[in-house]
Amino acid sequence: MSKTNKIRQRYNRIAPMYDMMDAMMEARMFKKERPALVQQASGKVLEVGVGTGKNLPHYNEDAEVFGIDFSPRMLAKAKRVAADLGKSFQLMEMDVQTLEFADNSFDCVVTTCVFCSVPDPVKGLEEIHRVLKPGGQLIMLEHVRSEGPVKGKLMDWLNFIPVHLYGANINRRTVDNLRAAGFNHIESSDAWSDILKRIRVVKE
Repeated sequence: MSKTNKIRQRYNRIAPMYDMMDAMMEARMFKKERPALVQQASGKVLEVGVGTGKNLPHYNEDAEVFGIDFSPRMLAKAKRVAADLGKSFQLMEMDVQTLEFADNSFDCVVTTCVFCSVPDPVKGLEEIHRVLKPGGQLIMLEHVRSEGPVKGKLMDWLNFIPVHLYGANINRRTVDNLRAAGFNHIESSDAWSDILKRIRVVKE
């Protein structure tokens, strides 16, 4: 079984209880950040890793939103959220590592706590680079490895636990991965300590 299929199965398994499992982190770290992040998106927007649909209520009315996730059970929950909102989102099962969109398709791409779980994060970011229009922006809220000498090592040591449970890595260096994928204009700021980052990238 491929690594991608293994992680997909883990997310399918935890989908019914994902929001409950994530409730503490959501309340402490993510909830207040989502509206400000998502409301920056405009035009034709791709949300990668739409998950259970937590970002969907925050999009501006004029955004044309396409949402993808590689877990059908997570995606099913997002579709229920979209139906309850009465908004027209195009939600589909798809893997960011092999996007089924043409080059230069989107004005904006949004990710929130996604690139901890992508098996090959650089490949996924290269695909985002491909489908973004020149001048388009990638807006991210991602948890990353701390650069603190003690905290960073601790995250390395403990990383096997979330990876085993549901495929999420807590020690990814996402800014470095963005550079490796061909992005140059990268703005990054701390949202919570130095392990949750707001990242904005513009494609040349």
